[in-house]
Amino acid sequence: MKLETVRIDFPEDCNIVLGLSHFIKTVEDLYEVVAGSVPNAKFGLAFCEASGERLIRHEGNDEELRSKAVENMLKIGAGHSFLIILKGAYPINILNAVKQVQEVCTVLCATSNPVEVVVAETEQGRGILGVIDGFKPKGVEKPENAAERKEFLRRIGYKLKP
Repeated sequence: MKLETVRIDFPEDCNIVLGLSHFIKTVEDLYEVVAGSVPNAKFGLAFCEASGERLIRHEGNDEELRSKAVENMLKIGAGHSFLIILKGAYPINILNAVKQVQEVCTVLCATSNPVEVVVAETEQGRGILGVIDGFKPKGVEKPENAAERKEFLRRIGYKLKP
């Protein structure tokens, strides 16, 4: 078995959702979820088939993001995995809907951080073992950090202002 890490490359002003799924209709179902959850968001997505023609299926409403999703999935090359690259929305806006798609097995990460995907390769193929999402902690939150967190969430509209 060979192990490697693959860095996901995506634009700085975007977020990603990486996960595992199991059926060819995943690409269309995920398209509908993103388009229906955040109509003005730009996105591209790609899905690696694990049997049959074993193609990377792709959809999206932004050609650059669609191409970037395909490029990343070519590097990862793990069957039944998908990647959504999202601009103009946060993963929190689509995450529950993505998890409710009946063929989605799991979501591995939803982030704007740098991501490395840990991939194993055997004679049969490739699979995702996990992800490295961002960086390790520098310390423990202090009261001033908690105040900044609370202010940020209110400033971007995710919590009510007092």
